[in-house]
Amino acid sequence: MTQTYQLKTTGDVLIEVRGQVGFITLNRPKALNALSLAMVRELSAALTAWQVDPAILAVAIRGTNKVGRPGTPEALFGGFSAGGDIRFFHEVALAGDTSLDDFFTEEYKLNHLIHNYPKPYLAFMDGVVMGGGMGISQGAKVRIVTEHSKLAMPETNIGLFPDVGGGYFLSRCPGSIGEYLALTGVVITGDEALAYGLADIQLPAASLPAVWQALGDQVFASTASVDAWIATDLIAGHARRERAAGQFDQYFSLARVKHMVDALEAAPEEAARKIGAMLRKRSPLMLHVTLEQVRRARTLSLADDLRMERDIVHHCFHLNSGVASETVEGIRALAIDKDYAPKWNPARIEDVKPAMTQAFFASPWTADTHPLRDLT
Repeated sequence: MTQTYQLKTTGDVLIEVRGQVGFITLNRPKALNALSLAMVRELSAALTAWQVDPAILAVAIRGTNKVGRPGTPEALFGGFSAGGDIRFFHEVALAGDTSLDDFFTEEYKLNHLIHNYPKPYLAFMDGVVMGGGMGISQGAKVRIVTEHSKLAMPETNIGLFPDVGGGYFLSRCPGSIGEYLALTGVVITGDEALAYGLADIQLPAASLPAVWQALGDQVFASTASVDAWIATDLIAGHARRERAAGQFDQYFSLARVKHMVDALEAAPEEAARKIGAMLRKRSPLMLHVTLEQVRRARTLSLADDLRMERDIVHHCFHLNSGVASETVEGIRALAIDKDYAPKWNPARIEDVKPAMTQAFFASPWTADTHPLRDLT
């Protein structure tokens, strides 16, 4: 029988316990389950409580879909999370509201908790999985994609960078795939996510409700028995495919953004030239910041990467504040005014100076005052 776990929840996050498993459903389908500060806090509260609760041996998370009435089978999956609530970012950045800082600090702590969770955490990554949605799924023990999965870190399109640990997990993709995904923000399929090491298994979307139900119906003796069930009943027959090298490695392994774009624009393949044209539309400044982020992250622990990203995101909103912020302008053009004509500053890739990039990596805090100082 389903029990409701006694944690305070909002309508945007549904939390329950069935059997020995804690179940989380992101329930903001009209916003593609974009994460608000309240949702981040609900997730953190549930996971913090469950990690020390001996009755809970595993956690599963999914997102609801806009299709179908809430609670009906067709609405239970199909849309994981489109990321952070960028309209909220825009509003509070212009208002000078400190809840913007709270959001990123608490979101990054949540990402770290998931990557280091002591119990099996299963992410049902059906439908859109972007930005902050990647942040709450890439640390999972089992990352399940389907034929409908659409994964991306599209932040350079709004004058931001692939945060939520993006530097860490993208830099661990084969070859220069991390640079390719981070700079372009392209959407990849479940098959590609498997090949790039960003997913563990692919299941038919139609099978997810049964898997979700089975998790709560099983009787587990320990977390080890959950691991055994995952290995034999879930993963068996769906082994991770061989990791693939990127078709654009020859371009995205180059030293600088300008070198990459020049080579792509001069490439004989139309696909490569299209990628070059795509990069010309992204924020020139944040392309440089993102490349530096991913390459620095290759040698960092997750905790150090998140601290670096917390520094960068602070500068995204405070190095130039209000409407002068590259990120505020990018969100305005994409999601507020929807004119899709951001006025990037600098306007061209060629005009970005090294000092402009390096300014994003100077921490505004000391080691003892950093908001993520306690991450280990």
